[in-house]
Amino acid sequence: MTAEPKETSTGWFIERFDSIVANIEKVIQGKHEEIRLVVQTLIASGHVLVEDVPGVGKTLLAKSLARSIDCSFHRIQFTPDLLPSDLTGVSVWDRERGKFVFRRGPIFSNIVLGDEINRASPKTQAALLEAMEERQVTVDGITRPLEPPFMVIATQNPIEHEGTYPLPEAQLDRFMARVTLGYPARGKELEMLDAHGSGSVFEDLEPVINAAEVVEMARQATEVHVAPELKGYLVDLAEATRTDPDLLLGASPRATLFLQRATRAKALASGRTYVTPDDVKALVVPTLSHRIILRPEAQMRAASVAEVLARIASTIPVPGTVDVR
Repeated sequence: MTAEPKETSTGWFIERFDSIVANIEKVIQGKHEEIRLVVQTLIASGHVLVEDVPGVGKTLLAKSLARSIDCSFHRIQFTPDLLPSDLTGVSVWDRERGKFVFRRGPIFSNIVLGDEINRASPKTQAALLEAMEERQVTVDGITRPLEPPFMVIATQNPIEHEGTYPLPEAQLDRFMARVTLGYPARGKELEMLDAHGSGSVFEDLEPVINAAEVVEMARQATEVHVAPELKGYLVDLAEATRTDPDLLLGASPRATLFLQRATRAKALASGRTYVTPDDVKALVVPTLSHRIILRPEAQMRAASVAEVLARIASTIPVPGTVDVR
């Protein structure tokens, strides 16, 4: 017998969730599902990698999310000469106090935008690992916690590789989801011309929620019920990626945990206090695609990660009866 989850105020949650999405859509047209995915990841206490060609709104999406929440925000432009201390902060000598004083870096923010993250050296990229995974920063032997909510939104351009450093698998695995915006449809691009033609819509954005409310939303998401049958379904999906003949590297146990957390946020945003198989299927590609590697022979057949994941998801038996209690 599965214990019933605590009652969750879905109405309160949906009202705030939808207000964030609607606020961002004032700036980013025609990307409703992508925006919802980013907000769901925030509620699931995860980080997002936004990967696409220049000019489709990657940076603007992150800035609009931060503007929609009354919280601290920093944008970090990653460059080859960026140092780890430029992110975390540094201790400086205070002559008046006669001692070293720690000056916090931009990582000490609720939402951190890492623009063109693959342009920084591996050493600087590694400085993000502790912050993203453990939500703390250790400098000079002293560990300092990062205040919730804390989210890293990193962007990278998959086309231009000159002067870049590919993200290591250990860091890719820390991102809960990867989002690709793509070009807008013709009608939405026409709407964009009307909306942005006479000025910046972004400058007019006002916060619609505060940081404390985001923390409460995240707490509510952790109480969403995941039936034992669905947990088995999540594990079966992950194990299938580890044994699939087309894949060199499968999903990690961290990926399974992230997928469960993401489905909880998605379910609650849909007005449910329980996860369904459809929630899992909808998030398999954005949650797992950046964590797995195709074998060379699969690449030669022009197979894509999304196609392989879709095939795997279609072959794993879906739980027929799910306990929603």
